[in-house]
Amino acid sequence: MDRNISLTAMSTAAAAQPAGRAAAAPLSTRFAQVLSAEQSRQTSDTLAASSSDSAKPSTPASRVVQTGDTLTGLVKAHYREQGQAIGEAQAYRQALQLAQHNAIDNPDLIQPGQVIQMSALPTLSEARQASASVTPAASQTDKQALASVRPPFRTAAVSADAPARGGQSLLDKTLERAVRKGYLTPAQAPAVTRKVLALSEKYRFQPDDFARLTLMESGGMNPRASNGNCHGIIQFCDGSNRGAAAVGLRDNPRAILGMGLLQQLDLVDAYFEHVGLADSRKPVSLDELYLSVLTPAARSEQRKDVPLQIAGPQARDLHVDGNRQAPITRNSITQGLHALAERIFGRSANNPRRAGMYAAVSTPDSGS
Repeated sequence: MDRNISLTAMSTAAAAQPAGRAAAAPLSTRFAQVLSAEQSRQTSDTLAASSSDSAKPSTPASRVVQTGDTLTGLVKAHYREQGQAIGEAQAYRQALQLAQHNAIDNPDLIQPGQVIQMSALPTLSEARQASASVTPAASQTDKQALASVRPPFRTAAVSADAPARGGQSLLDKTLERAVRKGYLTPAQAPAVTRKVLALSEKYRFQPDDFARLTLMESGGMNPRASNGNCHGIIQFCDGSNRGAAAVGLRDNPRAILGMGLLQQLDLVDAYFEHVGLADSRKPVSLDELYLSVLTPAARSEQRKDVPLQIAGPQARDLHVDGNRQAPITRNSITQGLHALAERIFGRSANNPRRAGMYAAVSTPDSGS
């Protein structure tokens, strides 16, 4: 049937890799060096409250982490409630301080229900004074340390396969694999990570879910993936009213294949805007995210086990029970994307209890 905007799923990477490629160093790094650099900038462990504090609006002394929260988001909310705006770099620094104060070993891994004490955060004027007092040498040291790690933008996830504290996320694993396969260089990986995390915050989806989407569409962050009609990391398809056209490349869709991963992530941003993903008032589930790429019109069907109007057949994993003669449902999409990721990264793909748990977790209101 005709589709307003649709992209075709791919389950394998398009390009064979050269033999003997050296494995990249792990993306995950310890935050100790960053925290140490941050500590050196402070004249004491706590900052005295300014005399004007009594006049500012009261803010919660602690916050309970909700699904979709990030440490930087909590910092921004803290200052916003005081009528103050804070930039990304400053929010990042304060998030690191917040992590240290709350004994959070990995700022990327905060969990729903976790209580975050906010008392470590200074007033915004004090934070700016502290930044202004940093020597050029210390500032350069901080910049180098901060550039070596990814910022704590990971959204809090209720995920059946969430990594243990200190472990790797699926996004990390997918990017490490992409480096090994030559889809990007080790030097590019931190910027790609930051871009994916920024998109996840903007559109309210889980970063690991975006990794699952790209594993299906392009074999995992492969900007050169193509089936002849659809191209790039989420498979922007040819046609006057399809994915490539939605990002301004209707007349030259194959130009996508000449773009690097960061450029294609900018196209992803434009595409998500085009299909209205930012309009969601609640966190975007894995099935909603994937349908926004595959067939946006199918999102109107919210029931989880009802066959969706999607032209096919699509990749086997997307169909009920992996049978291309069977329909595609929201639940089969969720289960199939998890199953593919598990196969690629060595987990069992044949645990129906786990697959059912994935569907329930990714769509918490599925019983309504």
